[in-house]
Amino acid sequence: MKPNPGKAAIIGCGFVGAATAYTLMLGKLFSEIVLVDVNYDKAVGEAEDISDGIPFTEQMKIFAGDYGDLADACVAIITAGANQNPGESRLNLVNKNVSILKSIIPAISKAGFEGILLIVANPVDILTYAASKICELPERRVIGSGTVLDTARLKHDLGLHLGVDSRSVHAFVIGEHGDSEIVAWNCANVSGIPIRDFCEMRGYRDHDEELRKIARQVKNSAYDIIAKKGATYYGIAMSVKRICECIVHDEKSILPISTMMHGEYGISGIALSTPAILGSSGVETHVPICLDEAELEKLRSSASMLRDIAGKFDL
Repeated sequence: MKPNPGKAAIIGCGFVGAATAYTLMLGKLFSEIVLVDVNYDKAVGEAEDISDGIPFTEQMKIFAGDYGDLADACVAIITAGANQNPGESRLNLVNKNVSILKSIIPAISKAGFEGILLIVANPVDILTYAASKICELPERRVIGSGTVLDTARLKHDLGLHLGVDSRSVHAFVIGEHGDSEIVAWNCANVSGIPIRDFCEMRGYRDHDEELRKIARQVKNSAYDIIAKKGATYYGIAMSVKRICECIVHDEKSILPISTMMHGEYGISGIALSTPAILGSSGVETHVPICLDEAELEKLRSSASMLRDIAGKFDL
């Protein structure tokens, strides 16, 4: 069935799934959102609660359904999975969540879904790799939310540090969405001015230490939030909305989403995040960015670690 650009599906109605549904409702991207959860009553409750706010936005349909309702969705967002506990790395979730994914993907395929599959559950890179292997969709239509949120955190922290609008900061976090992520400082800039030059303009001299501190803050942000409130969901929900905007409006924007690699940066056989052009048909192409030797080595190391873990599964 031809995908309906006005319809989205969310599989998993936990913190992230519910926050995503609410954010998409406010964003007015879709006229129809179906919620699917193993606990049907939970999906019904979330749909009813969010629908109460429709009179304050614009008319749309939000309802609880089953996998059959995914047939004509343009994007299916998988948030279902075990939660990350305080002190637990995203990779610790891999066994549980790969098993959950193996039960979800066949049901989506059976429904005849032909849209874009967006993996949000963690560890997102391993699950994106697994989804690419399990489902029958072309690889360009199987993507992960990747380091879109990490990159937003980086831009926010740099904006605060430099006293500028974070939207004027152009920088990427790449690699794993997790402990081996890399900030691509070599190509980072503020409105075209190299990041270290802009630091000097703003009166900072100890660039390396300040930038390392910001990179640590970004990498540890989720751990800090989880320790304080038990889960992260608002930031990732807004990241999902941004990804959906690119798809629905065929923006062809460049985002650091998780996709399968086939020789880019010397990396193959695994999914991880690097900048890519995203539109209504999915990923069009990866966008090469200039990395220094140290960054390139760290990216390849991140890929190798993820590949070793993914290789343990029968996919």
